[in-house]
Amino acid sequence: MQFGLYGTNGHVTVGSPEIAQAVLEAHGPLPEGRQDKQYEFGLDIMLAAEKAGFDIILFAERHLGPDLTTWVVAGAIGSRLERMRSMVAVHPGLWHPAMIAKLSMSLDRICKGGMAINLVTGASESEFQMFGGSTLMNTDGRYTRATEFVKFLKGSWENEIFSMPGEYYPTENFEMRLRPRNATPPEMFTAASSEGGRNMVAETGDWWFLPYDRNITTTDELLRELEKSIADMTQRMARYGRTVRFAFNPFVGFGADTHSAVEATITRIIAHEKNPDTSKIQRSMLPATLGGCMGRPEDIRRQLGRFSDMGIELLLFKMAAGIADIEQIGSEVIGPFRTRPE
Repeated sequence: MQFGLYGTNGHVTVGSPEIAQAVLEAHGPLPEGRQDKQYEFGLDIMLAAEKAGFDIILFAERHLGPDLTTWVVAGAIGSRLERMRSMVAVHPGLWHPAMIAKLSMSLDRICKGGMAINLVTGASESEFQMFGGSTLMNTDGRYTRATEFVKFLKGSWENEIFSMPGEYYPTENFEMRLRPRNATPPEMFTAASSEGGRNMVAETGDWWFLPYDRNITTTDELLRELEKSIADMTQRMARYGRTVRFAFNPFVGFGADTHSAVEATITRIIAHEKNPDTSKIQRSMLPATLGGCMGRPEDIRRQLGRFSDMGIELLLFKMAAGIADIEQIGSEVIGPFRTRPE
């Protein structure tokens, strides 16, 4: 089992006074000699995460907001790590794959642990337009484009000179004069869930973040949903003669039971919100908490075993971000889980 976490930034990090401060500071100059807290705190968190046994970081991207841009942060933090991979969110339709091919090889070669790509096919149309792109939302074209995008990247990484036909990214004699740091090129992760998205994953993806019905109310229902998704993708990837590995991203938090762990997390979140809507936060957390990773360490480890038995090989944890949280997950979840008797 591999373990991952989100890089710290303004739109995904919760329960962090450091990130709350960074968001407030984003609209003005920094104090003399100071770096942005998103970077300073993020580096501290990721160094602690590597020590705690985590394997991969997802640097999520929001272009319209106070977040530092992902490629810069991934390079600055990833280059300081010894073995963790840096996974960068990429939006087809906003970037041309030729540019991403160059950026990704550059990042791959300066990060000792290498890099991966999180392919995101859905996003805010207004944000995309503001930054010069289009999502092609509600059309099958976005999956055709994303499939071409991945084929372009993989082709450029694996060939010194690369050509391919295409509706969106036809290319002739494209040259990439940087090679991947390892014999195996960077992997592709995605969370696409529609019919077209699932076919795209089966044809081109390496890892799939499992989807589930957001209206479910129990952990057992969630597990059945995940099993259905795994069975569905297993059939699809067989048509292409490929193997896709499975990932999931539950919320993790500690307490005497699930309820107390959730309440403690919500308390931390609203402490750093200007105008917190507690009921909205509770609703938004519900699907993540159903992953069964909120409560006592032994119960969390038991749930990890259930995920592993299903064929899930990566858990990308959502959590209230703090050094102590990272250390506790390492000492009470990751370490004991990996050394448990088989």
